[in-house]
Amino acid sequence: MRVTKLGDSGCAVSALSLGAAGLGNLLGAVSDADAREAVDAAWDAGVRYFDTAPHYGLGLSERRIGAALRDRPRDAYTVSTKVGRVLEPLAEPDGDDLAQGFAVPATHRRRWDFSADGVRRGIEDSLGRLGLDRIDAVFLHDPDDHAEQALREAYPALERLRAEGVVRAIGAGMNHAGPLARFVRETDVDAVLCAGRYSLLDQRAADELLPEAAARGKSVVVGGVFNSGLLADPRPGAPYDYAAAPPALLARALRLKAVCERHGVPLRAAALAFPLRHPAVASVLVGARSAAEVRDAAELFGRPVPQALWEELGV
Repeated sequence: MRVTKLGDSGCAVSALSLGAAGLGNLLGAVSDADAREAVDAAWDAGVRYFDTAPHYGLGLSERRIGAALRDRPRDAYTVSTKVGRVLEPLAEPDGDDLAQGFAVPATHRRRWDFSADGVRRGIEDSLGRLGLDRIDAVFLHDPDDHAEQALREAYPALERLRAEGVVRAIGAGMNHAGPLARFVRETDVDAVLCAGRYSLLDQRAADELLPEAAARGKSVVVGGVFNSGLLADPRPGAPYDYAAAPPALLARALRLKAVCERHGVPLRAAALAFPLRHPAVASVLVGARSAAEVRDAAELFGRPVPQALWEELGV
């Protein structure tokens, strides 16, 4: 599998990467055994980049990723996590975390913190949950409503940690392309993680973010290539960005599926292949909850997509 570096950081990522929100029980419980098997399947498929965050299952995703990777050669893989939400323990569990999307007991509360101290505390806490000797890459997580503080306090803290060798690559991760383009322009990030905005259905990242990143030698990790499900299985009721897809988008997705079928390519394979056609894109991040889902994604990722299909789609 192709391996590239995040900007000039020397931090290597595989072209296909595993997003571990699902392993934090996103939208439903996953057993420890199934989570471990998913990571093992990703490794067997050649995946060497794993992305997690404290937000995912109140730290459960980080614990599972660390446990699954701990006995593997440390220089053979890259782990990224995120800062911006600090987890504070509750005296007693308060129900569950399903309001935030995760099927875990509410043992902690999340507190937004894009201060310099918050960044350092977040990385220390993540290291403890991962149980690894280091974190390779750190992204500011969803600083949408905290952009000024993130740029003024959190980003300089990450830059200092990179200079100290605590982390190798830094950046920001968001669902919006415009603010990420600002980070690329105004800071010295190595990479940004853009979810859902560079897919066969939504290419807003191509307007500004991707050209800016390419011009500056920065990398983009693209997540959400199925737009939370619509491009995986376009049908009435299918989700788009975690809500029911509106009829117009469903119709577009069905047209995309029909074009792909004429060329003998599954829509999901085309959705996975599309982002890497842009030179700024270093990796496609795919979420999975089981070994079977990982193997399916890896098999589809390896399928060739004819140029004629891209030409007919106009992308």
